[in-house]
Amino acid sequence: MTHEHRDTVVVENDRSGSSMGAILGIIAIIVLLAAVWYVALGPGASSGGTTNNNTVNGGNAPAATQQAPAPTNAPAAS
Repeated sequence: MTHEHRDTVVVENDRSGSSMGAILGIIAIIVLLAAVWYVALGPGASSGGTTNNNTVNGGNAPAATQQAPAPTNAPAAS
């Protein structure tokens, strides 16, 4: 005694879900590229408008030295 079931199965393809995911993926990639451009190449790459021109060699140079003035009551060197 075998029971054979011959039911018809209907599968509806709802393609709106996969196309919506593709659109969201493309938008996410565009936003990511825009953020990378802004930080690396665009206006976000500047230091904010303030510059420090007092640094030499990346700020690792020793402080400038000055010779102390000779006291006025000392004898002149010969």
